Amino acid sequence: MLLPPTTPAQSSSAPLNNLAKLQQQFGFSAFRAGQAETISQLLAGHSSLAIFPTGSGKSLCYQFTAMQLPHLTLVISPLLALMKDQLQFLKDKGIGAASIDSTLTAEQSRQVMQDVRRGRLKILMVSVERFKNERFRQFIQSVPLSMLVVDEAHCISEWGHNFRPDYLKLPQHRQELNIPLVLLLTATATRKVTLDMAARFDIAPEHIVKTGFYRPNLDLSVLPVASQDKLQVLEQQLSQLSGAGIVYVTLQHTAEEVAHALQQKGMRASAYHAGFDDAKRQQIQQDFMQDHLDVVVATIAFGMGIDKSHIRYVIHYDLPKSIENYSQEIGRAGRDGMLAHCVTLANLDGVNTVENFVYGDTPERSGIEQVIVHIRQSLLNQRWECQLNLLSNESNIRQLPLKTLLVQLEMRGVIKPLYAYYADVTYRFIQDTATILEQFDPQRQAFLSQLFAHTSMKRIWGTVDFAALYEATGKDRSRVLAALDYLVERQMIELETKKLTDVYQVNPALLLCAELVDELHQYFAEKEHKEIQRIGQLLRFFELDTCLSRNLSRYFDDHLAPEQCGHCSVCRGAVAKLSYSATPVWPDKQQLIEDIKALQQLAQTQGLPSFSLESQCRFLAGMTLPQFSRLHIRKLKGFGRCASLRYAEIKHSMLSLSARDDQRINHE
Repeated sequence: MLLPPTTPAQSSSAPLNNLAKLQQQFGFSAFRAGQAETISQLLAGHSSLAIFPTGSGKSLCYQFTAMQLPHLTLVISPLLALMKDQLQFLKDKGIGAASIDSTLTAEQSRQVMQDVRRGRLKILMVSVERFKNERFRQFIQSVPLSMLVVDEAHCISEWGHNFRPDYLKLPQHRQELNIPLVLLLTATATRKVTLDMAARFDIAPEHIVKTGFYRPNLDLSVLPVASQDKLQVLEQQLSQLSGAGIVYVTLQHTAEEVAHALQQKGMRASAYHAGFDDAKRQQIQQDFMQDHLDVVVATIAFGMGIDKSHIRYVIHYDLPKSIENYSQEIGRAGRDGMLAHCVTLANLDGVNTVENFVYGDTPERSGIEQVIVHIRQSLLNQRWECQLNLLSNESNIRQLPLKTLLVQLEMRGVIKPLYAYYADVTYRFIQDTATILEQFDPQRQAFLSQLFAHTSMKRIWGTVDFAALYEATGKDRSRVLAALDYLVERQMIELETKKLTDVYQVNPALLLCAELVDELHQYFAEKEHKEIQRIGQLLRFFELDTCLSRNLSRYFDDHLAPEQCGHCSVCRGAVAKLSYSATPVWPDKQQLIEDIKALQQLAQTQGLPSFSLESQCRFLAGMTLPQFSRLHIRKLKGFGRCASLRYAEIKHSMLSLSARDDQRINHE
């Protein structure tokens, strides 16, 4: 059902008024392409989807609109760096905006919530995962909202390249919070993804704004380079380029090795990856933004939210994960409209690494079955409680695909999320109990006395016994948490919450469906096939013999790019042909048998069932799985024995082992 608009349709003078407000609030003299149209739609009460190239001003659409709306605009952003950069921009413009995120102290989070309640903020930014926070949901339900903004909205679509299962719940959150307007923002959406996003939020086709994908200032080059020559070619490229840039790699250790080599050559370079702590990452980002660094050698953890307009080059030292990822990453170059170079040092050596991310996220059938069995065995009054990390270890399914599995169960009606709570709620007193109690009326004193009495104190921290407290007072968890939050706001206690537990309503009939496990397994098999196909599309794109810029634009449903751009390697007559630097060498078959034998012996000593064929292949490929981490399987010599080989080839080889060899592996 469509929700009513918050503002009347604009008058004919509205565009002029908007220009004046743009100048006054943001200091810009004119809107960029697509901005005015998107803003006008929103102010007329129509939810919109804006698809603009990277760096073309998508954020202004919600920033400007939020200032004209009566209540808070809630922005869902996928990365902390993205939030912080946009918040700094808004702060510089004197616009009330804040985030609630993991970097804030309890006091800072409390201050943000107070500012929201008092109407001091127009924009609040959170990650989608914040909706799992019991205390945040209680807070946001008490706040009037004018607009929901979803940045990087392609994450909503299962057909998108960065699909995040929690995003599928956003339409439901929007309805529950009664948010009248929605704005979806993305730079990388194929036609299929565009239609999927719009359908999920009832956005009419006429309210989809696309400004074209083609960027004439980006020079695209694909250079076939053997792995052993990559560093030398990279140094040559950098010697010919000026200004600041990003070098993208796949693995964290590669980032550090390449950055060190560039430093040895006297370059102002630094590695950047998710393995660094927050403070170090923030410092590197700040140094890059302030031109204290020329080169950041980074995994994909770096870049989203980097609002540096004069990045002069983006070099892919390793293959990107997909055409969408490639587009996002090169889109960070040349946002000032000046010439920028996008160079890919390409070969087939890294294909197996990119593919392994996909195969590692495909649950085995036995893991899916384990989840279903766990639900059946844990069912109480048609309710099931789930702690994701525990279920991940038990089922041997990584957390991201496990989230996807649970969302699939939701979409099939098997489970329905009711609420989430923290299994551990602890607090410590900042003021003594007598001082606290004397500040309340007798009725509230009685309740707080019961709360304190049903808290088990260990040293200075106490754990609330919710069940006993309910028996004594009849007050449920939400009432108790509201009281604790109030005490936190009054700086009477400090509160900590841990072990997030999701509670679901279960449909037993659908849970017992005989085809359920097979249907879910088939879903993941198809998803795996689609992602592997996506990698194949990327390889074919790099080997095209027609204009790269035009083909890239057409992939994203933009058919207006010129037939020949004149600024890509193909237009310059250099068609790439990718190959392996050296023919991958297979280990001796007997060595593989010994490796798997050692793996199965470890399972036996731990009292576990024998590892399946899929697990054996993942062991040889060097993939990380919850069970492998728990058993410290990396310590076995055979782990990653076939790491240079593609998973499909490993599996084919293992299947081709003779029945006698197979029997020896599993039973000797």
